[in-house]
Amino acid sequence: EQKNNEVEQAKVALEEKAEQLALISKYKSEFLANMSHELRTPLNSMLILSQMLMENQDGNLTTKQVGFAQTIHGSGSDLLDLINDILDLSKIESGTMQIDVGAVTFAELRKFVEGTFRQMADIKGLQFEVEPAPGLPPAIQTDGRRLQQVLKNLLSNAFKFTERGRVTLRVQVATEGWNPEQEMLNAANTVVAFSVSDTGIGIPRDKHAVIFEAFQQGESGTSRKYGGTGLGLSISRQITRLLGGEIRLESIPGEGSTFTLYLPLMYPAAPGTAPEPSTAVASSAAEAVALKPAAPTPARAVLAPVVERAVADDRTTVEPGDRVLVIAEDDPSFAQILLDLAREMGFKGLVAQRADRALALVREYQPAAVTLDLRLPDADGWTILDRLKHDPATRHIPVHIISVDESWQRGLRLGARDFLVKPATRESLTEALSGLHKFVDRPVKRLLVVEDDEAQCQSIRELIGDGDVETVTVGSGEAALEALQREAYDCMVLDLGLPDMTGFQLVSRVKSEVGLRKLPTIVYTGKQLTRKEEAELNRLAESVVIKDAGSPERLYDETALFLHRVTATLPEGRRRMLEQLHRRDPVLTGRTVLVVDDDVRNIFALTTFLERSDMLVVYAESGREGIARLQDTPEIDAVLMDVMMPEMDGYETMRAIRAIPAFRSLPIIAVTAKAMKGDREKCIEAGATDYIAKPVDMDQLLSLLRVCLYR
Repeated sequence: EQKNNEVEQAKVALEEKAEQLALISKYKSEFLANMSHELRTPLNSMLILSQMLMENQDGNLTTKQVGFAQTIHGSGSDLLDLINDILDLSKIESGTMQIDVGAVTFAELRKFVEGTFRQMADIKGLQFEVEPAPGLPPAIQTDGRRLQQVLKNLLSNAFKFTERGRVTLRVQVATEGWNPEQEMLNAANTVVAFSVSDTGIGIPRDKHAVIFEAFQQGESGTSRKYGGTGLGLSISRQITRLLGGEIRLESIPGEGSTFTLYLPLMYPAAPGTAPEPSTAVASSAAEAVALKPAAPTPARAVLAPVVERAVADDRTTVEPGDRVLVIAEDDPSFAQILLDLAREMGFKGLVAQRADRALALVREYQPAAVTLDLRLPDADGWTILDRLKHDPATRHIPVHIISVDESWQRGLRLGARDFLVKPATRESLTEALSGLHKFVDRPVKRLLVVEDDEAQCQSIRELIGDGDVETVTVGSGEAALEALQREAYDCMVLDLGLPDMTGFQLVSRVKSEVGLRKLPTIVYTGKQLTRKEEAELNRLAESVVIKDAGSPERLYDETALFLHRVTATLPEGRRRMLEQLHRRDPVLTGRTVLVVDDDVRNIFALTTFLERSDMLVVYAESGREGIARLQDTPEIDAVLMDVMMPEMDGYETMRAIRAIPAFRSLPIIAVTAKAMKGDREKCIEAGATDYIAKPVDMDQLLSLLRVCLYR
């Protein structure tokens, strides 16, 4: 009985210790999240204001002063990278780091590495070689962003500690070299080795374990020659374990070092063991880099990494000249259906299950077309469409929306090529992709101008130009109906004052009788519209341009959007005209925004930026003051709500605002610096319309405001 009691007491003591460890881990995660907020808040205003100085829109700064602003912005970006590194450690240790598995081509990795480090090598006078071995498979199935992060850390270290000689990245299939106790690598059919070699200072054997600890380097002390935080290798080793691999080190002091990253070619179905707590970092680091077999270290029981089911798309086979389709769809089964149909149509398909990945793929591959689901897990699809159509590099790419949302006219107004409502049949999907294929195959787009004044017709022809657009003009409504029934057009411009019918009647007949309800229609008129007429036109047409001093520029911009003209191929004068026009956004001009933030630096930075977009800004320094300001200022159109505030935080403030009937549909964008998993969902649950993390991406903020204000 005495022995049993002792065992029971020991068991209770172990449970108490486990609870204490769990509590310590929780406090640590909360501390890191709060710390990130405290650092990101001043950093946010520094990055915003320095970026505005760098742009020097007023042209009143000297070249040297712009250089100062660039230095400030660069230093702020470096600080942001450090904050992100610390948060990555926190996410790994709490088991909440998301692993997004997909096919990553070795050509893609080489392009990333060359683009990131070639200039650094030239500046330092070092030879830099990337050497993929013959017979290497075309791609590896892993988390591409995390793999890039590890390679970037390893190469950054190599360049930092190498003053002369060379840095080399070799990629090859490996059959040995990793710890024999690594079950994931032993079980893999193929293992890929990424070896980063340098001719730098080298690392003494007694420092091999130390350098993998957080905030540690081989060279310590306050008088050390090389800077840095010592986080890169620690994070790299932890990420590598999540990816089912291992990092090994070989080094001779004074001659150089070789870090070798071993990863399975196919990400293991069962994720690797989670990293152990920070108290065991030293022992686990020694195990990770030991040159002789060692016993495995017990792993701490934490949540498994979140893994999305990957769709095997065509990014490994994309070549110059291929017709590429980016499929932004979070449902893997539906994405696979679209991918199969795209291949049948002659497209190479690239699948993105998150909004940020979709944007990155579109910008990198410049696809022929995009299919877009509006319900993506990390962002509202409307903001993706808005950002694509406000970026000159992607504005011309046709987007076909395929979503359960039925706001098809809104999609067309924002520049979508077409709209299909889910659930969709195979026939409707085939028809949609076939339409996209025909559209991108036709280099010359067709514009129909309905105008009875010949001088106006001629001026529109000269304004729009030719080459990639064929402009056909007709002088009456009946002639327009005949032309539309006879041939296909991509856009129609019409005047309201026609000899045989009004423009209202023509648009109604085009949408109903001819069946072209999705034909982009621009009303170009000098008539002063009544409120009733304006409401009717907004229901029928995609755009209304009133003839005035600035109307030719707006007409050119609208037709360029609906005809999907490539901005880069337009005449230089036309490109400058569009750039000047886009500096004033009609959706934002004159709108009033309430900024609720307890940090006056953020208020100043956001106010300065928003006023540059011709918006009016009022502010409040607490949640209660924000609610009072809303009640006193009825003309407020949107709210930017900081989440972390004393007394009454952003969540509580948003709930209080939503409890007031007058503000239930008011757009509220939550601004948080925590940037932790689940923040967006938590903000939306509290009443936010959408969410953005600090430091605020200004283009993303304007996009969110446009989408919210459109609603």
